[in-house]
Amino acid sequence: MRNPLRRIALFAFTFLSTVSFSAEEPKLTLPGVKEDIEFASPGGVSLKLDAYIPDGPGPFPACILVHGGGWKNGNKRVYITPLFEPLAKSGFAWFSINYRLAPEHRWPACADDVKAGVKWVKLHAAEYKIDPNRIALIGESAGAQLAAFVAAQNDADTRVAAVVPFYCPADFELLARTATKPLDAFHALLDFTELNDAAWKKLHDASPINQVKPGLPPCLLIHGDKDQTVPCEQSTLLQAKWKAAGNVCDLITIPGGGHGMGGWAKLNSDYREQLIKWLKEKLK
Repeated sequence: MRNPLRRIALFAFTFLSTVSFSAEEPKLTLPGVKEDIEFASPGGVSLKLDAYIPDGPGPFPACILVHGGGWKNGNKRVYITPLFEPLAKSGFAWFSINYRLAPEHRWPACADDVKAGVKWVKLHAAEYKIDPNRIALIGESAGAQLAAFVAAQNDADTRVAAVVPFYCPADFELLARTATKPLDAFHALLDFTELNDAAWKKLHDASPINQVKPGLPPCLLIHGDKDQTVPCEQSTLLQAKWKAAGNVCDLITIPGGGHGMGGWAKLNSDYREQLIKWLKEKLK
């Protein structure tokens, strides 16, 4: 299949519409957060995280948070922020991580950085009073793809106890065939200018849905049913594949929800309460 990029529909992951992006990270208002801790420096790029640890002796269950932004934008203090306070108030430690962005850093740099974050959190579990066997990986949008991809690979040193992808772009090939906007995000991430055989292979190999196998951690998918950027079908397909391989996978659908949890506040959704309940059950 050979078509010029400009003639193929592919949504330009306009994830920036949910939260305005600034190169400067906004200040955190949640007390007790440890800020800007370096966890890796691939190629001399300093990758940092913010950490919240509850009061008490622990060990606490922990969540590693991966922001969205179309793989090209965002940082550890935008997009994913609606989860900071609910997790903290519910007794979870959390670590919100940065990763290298496209197009300066192409795939799989961002996935490698998420893996590095998981390894770092496990290595420093005692220092931060967390249980390394009770870690959930949570991502939204582009970060959901990264979280689902890493969790589905299920490598021994980056294995997690649970994964929660919000509005996850799970099947890149399907999106490339059915979406209605330009290919900017995939071009930036995967470095191709034409949808030739090599490009389709890149789309296939980076799709979380093609990584699924038996023995994966329980998964909770959360998706708005009015999402025009990443259709909710992406989550239903991933759920079916996850379960068909013999794994646990639940789905919370947000009625009227568009792309980005930042816009869900006006819907009076209880998705955060459902998320906390699910995490407590899976990480007990």
